[in-house]
Amino acid sequence: MRALALDIGEVRIGIAASDATGRVASPVKVLPAAEVLGGARTFRRILEDYEPDVLVCGRPKTMAGEDGPQAERVMAQGRQIADACGLPLEFADERLSSAEAKRILRDEGYSERGMRGKVDMIAASLFLQSWLDARQDKGID
Repeated sequence: MRALALDIGEVRIGIAASDATGRVASPVKVLPAAEVLGGARTFRRILEDYEPDVLVCGRPKTMAGEDGPQAERVMAQGRQIADACGLPLEFADERLSSAEAKRILRDEGYSERGMRGKVDMIAASLFLQSWLDARQDKGID
């Protein structure tokens, strides 16, 4: 089972994918949000290359575990993308994924400017890995 994860932002969408076994998540690419939402060729090519079985979108939550201010927009856009792709949709808690992605990139020596465009796909891979791990813990393939 291959999953494709989207970290949906207002300007950019970070994309990550699992391996074919559904055990390991890897960053793929960052695309302008308009390209993903509009089903542009660049996004369709990613769908063709990875052939996902499920779309996993980050769900912005507050530290208290409630939906954050961006949750409604992100969830609506996630549904729109999943419907256009004909894929089932799941949501994963994305709390702190961007902060963790920035920490990882900083540790690798990236400057704030150098991080631009990378944070979103790293964040997507982080929450996708958590989602994959939770499924494995529950014995779901």
